[in-house]
Amino acid sequence: MFGIKEVGIDLGTSSVLIYQKGKGIVLREPAVVAVDVNKGTAIATGYKAQRMLGRTPEHIKAVRPMRDGVISDYELTSKMLREFLRKAIKPGILGYKAVACVPSGVTEVEKRAVIDAVSQAGASRVRIIEEPIAAALGAGLDISKPNGSMVVDIGGGTTDIAILSLDGIVVRESIKVAGDKFDEAIVKYVKKKYNLLIGERTAEEAKLEIGCVLPMEEERSFEVRGRCLITALPKTIELTSTEMAEATIETAMQIAEAVYSVLERTKPELISDISQNGLVLTGGGSLIWGMDILLKQRTGIDALIAEDSISCVAEGTGKALDYIESLPNEAQRKKIIYS
Repeated sequence: MFGIKEVGIDLGTSSVLIYQKGKGIVLREPAVVAVDVNKGTAIATGYKAQRMLGRTPEHIKAVRPMRDGVISDYELTSKMLREFLRKAIKPGILGYKAVACVPSGVTEVEKRAVIDAVSQAGASRVRIIEEPIAAALGAGLDISKPNGSMVVDIGGGTTDIAILSLDGIVVRESIKVAGDKFDEAIVKYVKKKYNLLIGERTAEEAKLEIGCVLPMEEERSFEVRGRCLITALPKTIELTSTEMAEATIETAMQIAEAVYSVLERTKPELISDISQNGLVLTGGGSLIWGMDILLKQRTGIDALIAEDSISCVAEGTGKALDYIESLPNEAQRKKIIYS
């Protein structure tokens, strides 16, 4: 009916990005689905569903079908993907080949769940790539040479850290501490300090506006509204960037310690390469101010934020098909991709 298309899918906890060969990023939407509980049908996805979070009547529920980088609700994930792919690949969505990314170190069952969900959404063939490899390809790193490269991908649900060399992962670690944990930390901080209850979406807005893990040179502030836990009435406060750093530093340090742990397990020759080239930060969480500075303080290695870091994994996922086809043998291909 239509020519076979090749797409890369960054199936993230907080957002889904779709890369189409020859076009680049063709869709970027929140990984949220609104469901009619009585009928069991999805009534909205993406931005429309996100606007419903915390604002729905009893018969409608807005949920994230992905948790900590893996599928928590298979049916909703399939419905969400089908709708996103319908928007992204027009006209027609049948017969395309897809590469989807998963956090480093997921189980075979979790990989199979992603393959099944993408297949249900219309793909004729689905392959899986680990996020650090996709992030490295998207950031333009040459992982084919016998030189060490280090990627720290801070997403919504997980932070994936890996040392790469000769088209493979030498040392890896995936922790369930990332963008969502920053949001939770802000919610807890505001509740404890101001007796003010705010939603995670409000916390995310504050993070995007004045988010930092270290105090900024120039103080900034953001107006936060919520429900006072003492009076049960609406209340507004000014949250400063200094307070934001206090709220997020513990979460940021968990990421820094995981990076340090990976370096501890890395061979000296590869450490030498990384010390010279620096470590590369990708993912939306890398953009929180001071994250690169904190990692340099903890490791002594320059931390470089990739260009368009939010899209790196999606672009690398899309580029993976061409990349593996350039490899000389099946053994090398299997280092990169799972099918």
